[in-house]
Amino acid sequence: MQSIHFESYGDGDPIMLITGLGGVGKSWGQPLIDRFARKYFTVVPDHPGTGQSPSPPAGYTIDHHAGAMAAVLRQLGVGPAHLVGSSTGGAIAQVMALDHPDVTRSIVLADSWAKPDAYFRHQFAVRRRILTELGPRAYAEASALFLFGPSHFRDHFSQIEGWIDQAGQADVAIGTQRIDMILAFDESERLSDIRVPSLVVAGDVDICTPVSMSEQLVELIPGATLQVLDGGHLIYKERPDAFFAVIDQFLSSIPVL
Repeated sequence: MQSIHFESYGDGDPIMLITGLGGVGKSWGQPLIDRFARKYFTVVPDHPGTGQSPSPPAGYTIDHHAGAMAAVLRQLGVGPAHLVGSSTGGAIAQVMALDHPDVTRSIVLADSWAKPDAYFRHQFAVRRRILTELGPRAYAEASALFLFGPSHFRDHFSQIEGWIDQAGQADVAIGTQRIDMILAFDESERLSDIRVPSLVVAGDVDICTPVSMSEQLVELIPGATLQVLDGGHLIYKERPDAFFAVIDQFLSSIPVL
């Protein structure tokens, strides 16, 4: 398995923060990473082909990403770990729980999905076309409308402009392959096999992966529970304190191995 870049912080029970489609670990934001690191040994990887991680030799798949993340935890010798996955990171965490149970202690799926529906497919077909026909800057500007709630957009627009500036530098070829990767993801038939504690977190005004997709995850994963917070798709950016609190409360309920 090809190695990927990761950074680690803090001490305590191991936790891995797996970010979304952009793939760069630091997109969690250093303040939130530090918040986790004050209590947990916090591992923050870059997805294959993003940040400082090399591109996967055989193309982009969620299965490969899950294997690469699992290899990091085995390399560190700290597993099983609590996995916190946002959006695409949640898809990766699902596969890790299914195919790499030796490194998975629990999963938190934030604004994620079990399988694409017509809305999801159309949304990403349009966003993919914007990326290929208008370029990464236009793609980032359009994506911001799906990723941030309206009130957060209004009240924190200068911060969102900074996010757009950074996201607007994405590589078109890699971006299209990664969109194709998430459109191909569907583990809905296997989710009943997950055997670790599972928390699903959703933003109530998320229009990228609406709350109904989080509700479907709860229906399919045995024993999963749902926490809905006020905000959009990137709930960890809009409500970092509440996001940390619900996860910390969930993890505190799991016996230490």
